[in-house]
Amino acid sequence: MLLQLSAHFDPQRDVGPWLSEQAALLGDADADILGNNLETLRTVNVERNGNIIYTWKGNRAHTCIGLYEPSSQNNQHLYTFEKDLHMISCSVNSEKTLLAVSFLQSTTEERTNLLFPPVSKCLTLLIEIHPVNNVKVLKAVDSWIRVQFVYPVAETITSPASYLLLISEDKYIEKIDIKVVREGDSVMIENASQLSRQRIVDDIFWAQWNMLEQTLFYIASKESRDILYCIQFYPDKNFKLILETPLDINLDDIGLKSVNLDFNYSQDQEMISKPLNIQVFTSETGCLCICCNLVPASPEEVTYSVSFLHKGYSKTYTITLERGDSSEVKDLTFLNLDYYVAVYLPGHFLHLLNTRHPDLMCYNFFLTGGNAKINSLHTNALLSPLKSMVLDRSTGSIFTVAINRQALLQFLWNSKSDNDRLAALHCLLLHIGSTKELETQIIQWIIENAATCFTFDPIQELIIASLYWRMCLKDSKLDSVLPYTPLLYWNEDIPGIVCRTHIISLPVLKVQKCKGFWEKLGSSLECSRCFDPHKCFNSKLLRLERDKLLSDERTEERTIYTESCLKTQRMFSSLNKWNTEENMVPLFQEEDYQQRLLAGLMVAQLKDHLTRHLQHAGKKKIDQIAVDYVSKSLDLICLIMENVWKKYSLGPWIFSCRQEGRLDEMVVFCIMCQILQATSGMCMPLPPGFHTLHIALGIRCLPLHALLHYIDHGVLHLTEKCVMKLLKELDNTEKNEKLKLSILIRLPEATGRKVSQLWNHPVSTNSVARNYVKVLLEKLSSKQYSMLVMESLSPQIEFLPLNYLVNMLAEVESQGWMASVAQENMNARCVEELALKHTTLLLGL
Repeated sequence: MLLQLSAHFDPQRDVGPWLSEQAALLGDADADILGNNLETLRTVNVERNGNIIYTWKGNRAHTCIGLYEPSSQNNQHLYTFEKDLHMISCSVNSEKTLLAVSFLQSTTEERTNLLFPPVSKCLTLLIEIHPVNNVKVLKAVDSWIRVQFVYPVAETITSPASYLLLISEDKYIEKIDIKVVREGDSVMIENASQLSRQRIVDDIFWAQWNMLEQTLFYIASKESRDILYCIQFYPDKNFKLILETPLDINLDDIGLKSVNLDFNYSQDQEMISKPLNIQVFTSETGCLCICCNLVPASPEEVTYSVSFLHKGYSKTYTITLERGDSSEVKDLTFLNLDYYVAVYLPGHFLHLLNTRHPDLMCYNFFLTGGNAKINSLHTNALLSPLKSMVLDRSTGSIFTVAINRQALLQFLWNSKSDNDRLAALHCLLLHIGSTKELETQIIQWIIENAATCFTFDPIQELIIASLYWRMCLKDSKLDSVLPYTPLLYWNEDIPGIVCRTHIISLPVLKVQKCKGFWEKLGSSLECSRCFDPHKCFNSKLLRLERDKLLSDERTEERTIYTESCLKTQRMFSSLNKWNTEENMVPLFQEEDYQQRLLAGLMVAQLKDHLTRHLQHAGKKKIDQIAVDYVSKSLDLICLIMENVWKKYSLGPWIFSCRQEGRLDEMVVFCIMCQILQATSGMCMPLPPGFHTLHIALGIRCLPLHALLHYIDHGVLHLTEKCVMKLLKELDNTEKNEKLKLSILIRLPEATGRKVSQLWNHPVSTNSVARNYVKVLLEKLSSKQYSMLVMESLSPQIEFLPLNYLVNMLAEVESQGWMASVAQENMNARCVEELALKHTTLLLGL
């Protein structure tokens, strides 16, 4: 099971012992009033500070109200009604001096049996509880009333007044200002008969109270359109209309539906009207979503929509149920998990929708069967009063909900579809949080399963997602300019679900210069409103610059990137730590100019990108971000190599060309090919020494034709260190000569000249001689030269061209020009001897 529940409030555990203790302390009469009937305990509210208000029935059918503080794990008896009441709503102010309750005086059945039924069906009271004293009637009407005190943002704020909201079934919301006076330890209402009342809004048919943000969302009609509004309440008596957005959902006005205000659960149809199943969810990152259960086209289907208001589009999902018994299907439950919105239909499916990155469906979970179960929860009795919490209204228990890391890792190992794998990787790296321990566990999975991922590259996912997580931890504003995925699109179908996307209007924020959630939402809306496809850094531009850079070594851009590379020397020097722990992976033992150049290119391009899109950041900070990004990417590649080396127990490996590779080395070689492919696709640099280690394994493990094929197609890169090792170590057998010659002719000219001197072989010596002659003649052509008459270096050979060439070379040597030619053991006499030997061989003499 992917979702893990932890009991946050359990009546049996948290209230039962306290009631038993109170019964022991009180006299028989008072104990009889309180009773200990936990089966009747119901949770009726959760306040902003986390305090939980609950009711239970005493032995004399009295209705008792209590409060549980999770922070201190203490219970407090607030009030007792000496009759059996049907409680609708209850709230206590932050100072715990005033209690507001609304209840039914009698049900429809009771009213028909009473000789003198109450005049009003619903009664709303305001009670002084510090100590218990006066009771004031706020409302005595036939319509239901929900009550909710407004809380200050900070616990330390104290105010001489409290503010109470009344949400009426008659489709209006009213605010009451309640001033109190203190007389010693007692707190009493001031001018209880003349409380200040203010009508906030009329003609609404849906309302939702958000505890943490102290906001009230409501839906009302305006010019024949349904509009979602939001009012922000402040610690003082002020409140402001802060958001307005039209809804593209067909809603039926069937009476007021309230969310997070109906905590009590009952099967009495008089108390539970036909619901309008809509919920608004917010997250700390500035996400704003509307979830709505829609009428399906057939009984075998379930249809719901999620509007991502911060992105400017909505998605409508249609699920075909495996069991088409419509009588079993209840209303969907929407749960706020902050990073995800959970859509839950017990016994059928669990859909986790990514709210921060909803663009690609592959980063959502659609679970059925055992993975879709959430234990300990009852059907059709769930409520999400706070983020990552769920209330089971049938039992009064409250649970915290979190994605189980171990279950998610197991889900990743068991998944066969790329969609499930991508969703799990994304959740682990960007929601659970990328750590070295977690990255190591994911690398173990990649080693085993990379070959079976057909629509994405798991190594690229690991690198990009880990970099995004690490960098955004330092600066949250980087989330819009750095990529969170290497994928540009996802067109694969998910079995069992049909999705349709619709463009919707962006919300309008009525207040500028907001703080907290509204500030982040404003930033998200601005990004969506001024959408720039180039705002997020990607490898497309890098690829163009890389190809241009490698095609011409003398461009001005190359000079710039070389300078940028020189400024990032510490980025590579910091990587030496990977070679000290167990000295396992033989990396970073050489200079790799090309990789340093590519690193310099990436740093320079990233700095330019950040300078364009991060106006608030200074040059020094941007430089640091760019260097850190590239440095951390190299760290991740090192971590992958370290885990690969450990898994296949290669140990302190010493490169030797004489031995054939083992099977484990062949597997490591293939994994390095995958790493090379992943980084090349993203134009990312590799750690110095990677190519040397890669081709060393290739020489040991591959037959010659395969080795040359890999080199010719750019999979293996010849490095100077590897070729020098090869020429020195292998003798000149026919097989080894063929290998050496095949390698030498594929080397760049400059590298070939340098390493040819290390091979004591006629072919190599001839190559050195030719280059020696070529360099001297090139120098000679640029100088004014007059031939001098010299003594012959050797007895005159009857081949005038050779005589002339040798004399010319000798003259050049005598003038000191050959000092700049880096050729050891080569002079005019050696050239003469080699030329004669070569001619003799050609003539077969």
